[in-house]
Amino acid sequence: MLPRIFTTFLSETGDIARFAGRFFKEAFKPRYEFAEFLRQCFFIGYKSLPLVAITAFIMGLVITIQSRPTLVEFGAEAWLPKMVSVSLVREIAPVITALICAGKIGSGIGAELGSMKVTEQIDAMEVSGTNPFKYLVATRIMAATLTIPILAVLADSVSLYGGYLGANIRGVVSWDLYWNQVFDTLAFSDVIPSIIKTFFFGFAIGTIGCYKGYNSNKGTEGVGRSANSAVVISSLLVFVLDLLAVQIIDLLSLT
Repeated sequence: MLPRIFTTFLSETGDIARFAGRFFKEAFKPRYEFAEFLRQCFFIGYKSLPLVAITAFIMGLVITIQSRPTLVEFGAEAWLPKMVSVSLVREIAPVITALICAGKIGSGIGAELGSMKVTEQIDAMEVSGTNPFKYLVATRIMAATLTIPILAVLADSVSLYGGYLGANIRGVVSWDLYWNQVFDTLAFSDVIPSIIKTFFFGFAIGTIGCYKGYNSNKGTEGVGRSANSAVVISSLLVFVLDLLAVQIIDLLSLT
């Protein structure tokens, strides 16, 4: 007899997989909800930009300041721009961006769809002949999948600029020297995989948020649980997907 927590985990995993499968079935069939898709891109992408930019800037600044003493101790201070650029672009900026979006976007989608579910707005859409899954779910998942990689690229740029300012707090690094070292160090093998994995981050965040909200119940209490569990599960999935991506990239680099 399997423990109840294990059977619950397997059951919910299967439900999420079916939910994702329904997305692929509904999203690419006409009629397409372009207007709602663009509106969700605005709310998910543009509205999240200030928070992502500020966080990325601070992360670049802090990592540079914290890394300097260690590099100075080993006489490798000149490697500071190279080390910071690789760590930010490969790992830190994409993951931090995804976690911010998991908190902001995942909870927002879960709470919004959850409130529509418990107030029977979704049932009303079905009665009126509208496909609520295509209108509410497919547009949000597609918007999250497409806008989070854009946010991650912008976060890379802002965090590298924060690294430049951090490098000049206790030292002097010219603008040209800093960026020359950054671009000499970074390769397509650093940038492309980090961007590709953010598409999976966005899909996971959008899917979990929509799944939790679309299947919410138990009134207002259920809405709160949906928003909370959407953040927790999507954040955990970001780390799991990042671990898988790192392993895959490592295996491909060895071949």
